[in-house]
Amino acid sequence: MLSRRLQASTRAWTVLVLVFIYAPLALVIVNAFNTSKSFAFPPQGFTLQWWRTAWHSEGMWTSLGNSVVVGLAATAIALVLGTMVAFAVQRYNFFGKQTVNLLVVLPITLPGIVTGIALNATFTSVLGITLGMATVIVGHATFCIVIVFNNTQARLRRLGTSLEEASADLGASTWQTFRFVTLPMMRGALVAGAILAFALSFDEIVVTTFTAGPSVQTLPIWIFGNMFRPNQAPVINVVAAALTILAIVPVWLTQRIGGDPAGTRI
Repeated sequence: MLSRRLQASTRAWTVLVLVFIYAPLALVIVNAFNTSKSFAFPPQGFTLQWWRTAWHSEGMWTSLGNSVVVGLAATAIALVLGTMVAFAVQRYNFFGKQTVNLLVVLPITLPGIVTGIALNATFTSVLGITLGMATVIVGHATFCIVIVFNNTQARLRRLGTSLEEASADLGASTWQTFRFVTLPMMRGALVAGAILAFALSFDEIVVTTFTAGPSVQTLPIWIFGNMFRPNQAPVINVVAAALTILAIVPVWLTQRIGGDPAGTRI
């Protein structure tokens, strides 16, 4: 049992950490309604003008659409490849298994600028491919695979193989076991991995800079490009505030969906 003094100190530190994390985000939301055309504080007044301006911004909607398309495509690739590799590493023993595991996880640990330079050189110098939407999708998929792989592998590790072996003993085929036993138990981890992968892709700016070329602009690139232009700061605040609020949804869904299915804890 913690003493009252220790409990009070723990609460105080918790509040301090939360303020440290969320105070800058709160400032962005406040500035989205600020009448000032710069990042000024305290606010000089309240207005909804910047929200209307952002709503009618063609560049914002175009870049948002690009980010959604790239995120969905990269997530789809990551779901297929990341899940397959996770099953191979977790369910089978083969030569070089630990090496494969390391190589799959490595892209998420590399600095984004290193990944971006490597992909840019591969696409332009080696393959002779013009940078565009497809190269951005491939670039994002390289690190989204890691998210799906980690989620799937962790769930497989917790589930074990007892239920799948029981299904096989009862006469089910490999496909039937996967469809009726493995997939229902894995669904939460796959959905959570997909949500996290999409969120990571949607937010990526460094790798996108090196793989997009001049013809493609995602929302983070659009925000960075307009951040220091005259009279654009309020619109950037609005977009950032909207993204901050919307970011709550994937985090909440991941926590709700990503837990262990009932009855599968070992």
